[in-house]
Amino acid sequence: MASTARFDVVAIGNAIVDVIARADDALITAEGLSKGSMRLIDAEEAERLYAAMGPAIEMSGGSAANTLAGMAALGRRCGFIGQVADDQLGHVFTHDLTALGVAFDAPAQSDGAPTARCLILVTPDGQRTMNTFLGASQNLGRESLDAALIADADILYLEGYLWNADASRAAMAEAIGMARSAGRRVAFTLSDTFVVAGHRDDFHRMTAAREIDILFANEAELLELAQVDDFETALARVAADVPLLVATRGEKGAVAMTGGERTEVAAEPIDDVVDTTGAGDLFAAGFLAGLAEGRPIADCLTMGAVCAREIIAQVGPRAQTDLRAKVAERLG
Repeated sequence: MASTARFDVVAIGNAIVDVIARADDALITAEGLSKGSMRLIDAEEAERLYAAMGPAIEMSGGSAANTLAGMAALGRRCGFIGQVADDQLGHVFTHDLTALGVAFDAPAQSDGAPTARCLILVTPDGQRTMNTFLGASQNLGRESLDAALIADADILYLEGYLWNADASRAAMAEAIGMARSAGRRVAFTLSDTFVVAGHRDDFHRMTAAREIDILFANEAELLELAQVDDFETALARVAADVPLLVATRGEKGAVAMTGGERTEVAAEPIDDVVDTTGAGDLFAAGFLAGLAEGRPIADCLTMGAVCAREIIAQVGPRAQTDLRAKVAERLG
C-alpha cells in the first residue's frame, strides 16, 4: 500500500553553514589537528582559525540537512527541524535548503548565539578536517519540535551530532516518542566516533529498546559502538538489536543487515577523490530515497554509493550533478 504521509523523511539536525578551504598538511600539523576528524570549537577559536584559512567557499551544510538536500535532488519529499539565528548565515542556510524544496520554516532566533558554522580544511588527498562552532544550532529544544510535521513523515531521521547538547538530546528523545506514537519509523546516524564514545550507553539502550528502526554507521563508528576491533564481530553484535543496520566502509563498499540477511555492494569507481565532505550524508540520502521508492536493499545501497561517489568528486556537500540522472544511468 502506498504511503499517505506528506513527507518521505523529516530530519532533525544541526543547521550549519560550511566554510570550505583548501589546505596543505603543514597547516593541519601547525594547528595540531587530526586529519579527517571533526572537533567542536568555541566562537573565539572559530574566529582565529578562520583567519588562518585560505580563500573559502561558503555553503549550507549540516549532516542531516545534507542528506535531505540529496533526497530532494532525487525527487523525494522532505522536511527539516533545526535552529538558526537571525543573521546573514542563518538567512543563507534557510534560503539554500528551502530553494531545494525542503520544508523548513522554524523561526530564527533574534538573540543569543550566531548561526553555526563548520570550518573545513580539505587537504590534497581529499580528506576533510572539520572544526565546528555549533552556535545557535545547539539551542534546539522541545519548543522547536513540530509534532504534526514529524507525524506526517514515513521516517524521522536523527543526526547523532545533536546528541551532545542536553537540550537537543531531550528534544530528539521526545521526537522519537512522537514518531512512535504516529506509527512512523525512526532512523539514526551515529555521525562520528566521538559522539559514540560519549554516548555509547544511550545508544545501546535505544537499540535494545527497539527505538531505532534504521541505524547508519561507518566502520569506525560501528567498531566504537560495539567496542571491538573486528568489523564482522561489530556488525553481528549491533545488527542483533537493529531491524535495519547500514554500515559504510569507504572504498570497501557498504553492507546492510536486516532480519539476519546480509546485503553488500562495492564502492562505485571514481577517478579522483576531491573532497570527502558529506560522503556519508549523501550515502544516506541515496539509501533512504531507495527505501522511499520501495526498492530492494541492494538497490538502496547502490543508490547510496552512487550519491557518495558524486559528492566526493566535487568540493562541498551539496550535489552539483544531476543525482537522479546518475542513479538512472546505474540502475534504470
